[in-house]
Amino acid sequence: MTDKKDLTEEPKTKDNPKLEQNKQEQPASAMGKVISIGFIGGVFWSTLAYFAYFLNFTEVSPNLILQPFALGDWKEGTLGNIISIVLIGVVSIGVALVYYAILKRFQSMWVGIAFGAALWALVFFILNPIFPNLDTVYELPRGTIVTTVCFYILYGVFVGYSISFDYNEFQTSTES
Repeated sequence: MTDKKDLTEEPKTKDNPKLEQNKQEQPASAMGKVISIGFIGGVFWSTLAYFAYFLNFTEVSPNLILQPFALGDWKEGTLGNIISIVLIGVVSIGVALVYYAILKRFQSMWVGIAFGAALWALVFFILNPIFPNLDTVYELPRGTIVTTVCFYILYGVFVGYSISFDYNEFQTSTES
């Protein structure tokens, strides 16, 4: 008796595209990356801001985003803050898309810093009237101002530099 090789069996070589090890991962789209950066940045930095609020570094908690809506007393507690953190992540997707549309080609940390500072000014100066429990900037304690400015700047640097780095990496890979 001779051994007969099964002709239907695929050869196990490096060139076989059906083998898992030879499959290449499809790169994520630019918009997919921007959306993930925005959501993760919003959730991460608002979670850290909640810890800063919990440790009394600031009087402003993430549930600030729920204040304009009459939802009940639950929005003041932990559940309200957790829902607010997720909601900030969703809103942050829009912020990241705005950064991508306008500032993606600038690969500088300073652009992210300016973007974060502009977001802080937007929330605390321009949008202040829609938040009933938020004092004006001139009435807030200095510690709250410093802490919130720092969080917004760090958020701006995270989102801005991540988006710009990814955009510039894609540009250099297509050129070569």
